[in-house]
Amino acid sequence: MSNKLLLPNKYKMIGWCLLIPAAVLGIILIFTDFEGMPLNAKVFAIFNEDILGKNRSFSFIETNVTNTVAGVLFIAGAIFVGFSREKREDEFIANLRLSSLLWAVFVNYILLLFSFIFVYGTVFLNVMIYNMFTVLIIFIARFNYILYKNSKSVPDEK
Repeated sequence: MSNKLLLPNKYKMIGWCLLIPAAVLGIILIFTDFEGMPLNAKVFAIFNEDILGKNRSFSFIETNVTNTVAGVLFIAGAIFVGFSREKREDEFIANLRLSSLLWAVFVNYILLLFSFIFVYGTVFLNVMIYNMFTVLIIFIARFNYILYKNSKSVPDEK
């Protein structure tokens, strides 16, 4: 079975090299303010609202892009890891990939529904930010766990 939407297998290693440092940086940013080494840059913003309520559209702004860099690297790495071909891409892997993706979306929306019912205030904004990443995290975790579990239970066929 050939799926033209999957990336070549070599992107999986590139993905892990992006995903792991981005995840570490993201965890550091979650638990600390990380003001020690802010990454400030002048960036193009389609829309920006200042603390004072001043709205600006389609302009350049000076801002800390540490969160942006961590998020972009995490998403790129997770896409590379999750959607790269396996060395042996067969029908079992394709079915496992599909079931893992469906399972990840289902679990993600159960968590989101739980959050809508029980989380309020500004914490809900954090939940929505983290929700952007959970589908990819759950998909990668389940896909690789089932793949690992299957490789240990089935002897190599040669």
